[in-house]
Amino acid sequence: MVIQPKIRGFICTNAHPVGCAEHVNEQIAYVKQAGPVANGPKNVLVIGASTGYGLASRITAAFGSGANTLGIFFEKEPTESKTASAGWYNTAAFEQAANAAGLWNKHINGDAFTDELKAQAIDIIRSEMGKIDLVVYSLAAPRRKDPVSGEIFSSVLKPIGQSYTARTLNTSKREIEEVSVEPANDDEIHQTVKVMGGEDWERWLDQLNAADVLADNCQTVAYTYIGKELTWPIYGKATIGKAKEDLDRAAAAITKQLASKKGKAYVASLKALVTQASSAIPIMPLYISLLYRVMKAEGSHEGCIEQINGLFRQGLYSDTPVMDDAGRLRMDGKELSPHIQQAVKDLWGQVTTETIDTLTDYKGYHNEFLRLFGFGYTHVDYDADVSPLVPLANIAP
Repeated sequence: MVIQPKIRGFICTNAHPVGCAEHVNEQIAYVKQAGPVANGPKNVLVIGASTGYGLASRITAAFGSGANTLGIFFEKEPTESKTASAGWYNTAAFEQAANAAGLWNKHINGDAFTDELKAQAIDIIRSEMGKIDLVVYSLAAPRRKDPVSGEIFSSVLKPIGQSYTARTLNTSKREIEEVSVEPANDDEIHQTVKVMGGEDWERWLDQLNAADVLADNCQTVAYTYIGKELTWPIYGKATIGKAKEDLDRAAAAITKQLASKKGKAYVASLKALVTQASSAIPIMPLYISLLYRVMKAEGSHEGCIEQINGLFRQGLYSDTPVMDDAGRLRMDGKELSPHIQQAVKDLWGQVTTETIDTLTDYKGYHNEFLRLFGFGYTHVDYDADVSPLVPLANIAP
């Protein structure tokens, strides 16, 4: 079939297998040219391994450290008439490259919140991998079923305490407009923390530790975004922010639990980037478009793979990691530097629908959004007839 992008609001409902492979292979090439990660991991579990920061983590572990990797994700398989989700094609490209390099890799496609999937992962680790020395937790989901009570919780993107009105970039209409969001109530805050907080990360490590499949001196990391004043009302000091604060609680609890193994749990704060998740957050498309313009002009812009490659080399496997007072690993220093934030603020008040192309990097934002789904590559023929049926050979039954 001929596969062209089908965009609905802030999501793309299809994906291109050839373009997704290009996206993955670019990241692999970047990690390989940087050379080996000194004292990097050897057996890695990545929970949320098929897109964004989780995919970049799996690529960096495998091609920077030669690690065996077990990837967990929840992706749509292809049919003869419909494409798979991007994460499926990303994983297929990763698998092909890892197999060619002689790197052990396996995947589980299912709901990572369930205890059944955790047990399946533990069985694979025990029988095929040996003990895990790095667990990456990079899930982004709108809802979660509690494995004990069976209750389903749903997250919301709302401010706390008072309503919030701000400018945003409507990517569907390609217009600058105002968006107003009403404040969350206590139940919505609670549910968002249940979905996006540290409870499931903690549960994963509880069960991995109880099964004795974690190595001595193991590490685990979960990803967050902290931001600055412009994004705090809808991100940092909002329902998502409350959930991310819970990651700090979970990191402390996990570190305490892993004390006998000298294990460590970290929260890593990363740069704002175009992801499927960030595209849905009010004001973030405008903020990211302006940020990209400012940072690219300065030469300090980094994408997903640059951030994670840096995290491994300058954070997780460095003797002198950049950390804040709360013990978080920080890879967002360039974005949050005062001169970058001031430049973004200055442009924030000036940009109009008519000046989107001159005052923002909307073109770069949009192209990066397309690349998440395998589109936007000039050397990929999007008029060619391609099969959507790309198999995964190493997927667990």
